[in-house]
Amino acid sequence: MKTLKKIVLSFIAVIALSLLGGYFYFDRKFTPPENNLNVSGTAEHIVFTWDVADGNPHAAVLLPVRIKGIEKTFFMQLDSGSPTTLLYRKSLESISKKFQYKLPFNYDQNKVSMQFSMGNMSVASDFELLNYGDTLDVAHPVIGTIGTDLFEKRVLILDFKNTVCSWIENLPGNGLEPLEFKKRKIIFPGSIGSQKLKLLYDSGTSGYELLTNKEEWERYRIPGGSIKKEKGNSWGNVLTVISAPADDTVKIGNRSLPLSEVTYVEGTSKMQNLLMKTSGMQGMIGNKLFLNHTLILDCKNKRFKVE
Repeated sequence: MKTLKKIVLSFIAVIALSLLGGYFYFDRKFTPPENNLNVSGTAEHIVFTWDVADGNPHAAVLLPVRIKGIEKTFFMQLDSGSPTTLLYRKSLESISKKFQYKLPFNYDQNKVSMQFSMGNMSVASDFELLNYGDTLDVAHPVIGTIGTDLFEKRVLILDFKNTVCSWIENLPGNGLEPLEFKKRKIIFPGSIGSQKLKLLYDSGTSGYELLTNKEEWERYRIPGGSIKKEKGNSWGNVLTVISAPADDTVKIGNRSLPLSEVTYVEGTSKMQNLLMKTSGMQGMIGNKLFLNHTLILDCKNKRFKVE
């Protein structure tokens, strides 16, 4: 699952892109590789599973997938914070050994050429490998991460209330609102009260309703409310993730959603803090805000809807 380090760095990367200073450096550094996914067909009414981690019942969305040539269901984490679909090297090596199935690893380039399917949709590419993964004795063996390169190829409909999703080719334009889709990052227009916000949608951070800076955290939290602290690590720096109850409403597009918790991170560097304060990005949201709703994402045409 997504680590705290990746959550923080994902937030910093998008914030950095919004700054004028050092634009060309950050533009080059955080520009995702070309989208080389070969996608055919569609997947409709796919039942997804919630990953449970550290007591959080909605830690991540796991989508069932099949590997061509193997009669077993595996899972991939849906991660709108990742611009690229990645596969987990350790998981695939375990699969290859158990099923005596030769996967075409290219260790020199750290890639694997393969195809997976979901419903009637197939996705093939030379996927980048991440040195990570599960053995096959867990309940939901996760073999990779589905990133926003797939969002570019298909419209995603996430029905959180009924835990089903669909990947379709086209969608009528009725009632959809504009979103920003920069460097394959999804940015929703939002507001809390009279304050207008730009909010990064990162489905890998399901455990957090709104991740923001300390000043905004102080503004939105309930004074005197209980505070929850978690420890993390980012490139050797100790980080503290601090959450507190809130009682407010976040408006995403035209839909008002209740905000019951707000979070910020301590231990980031001075440069990271400067990037946060001087950018136009006010926060990052996960899936928790949408639990009773359906989220429609047409990233190719830069539009969305919350039902």
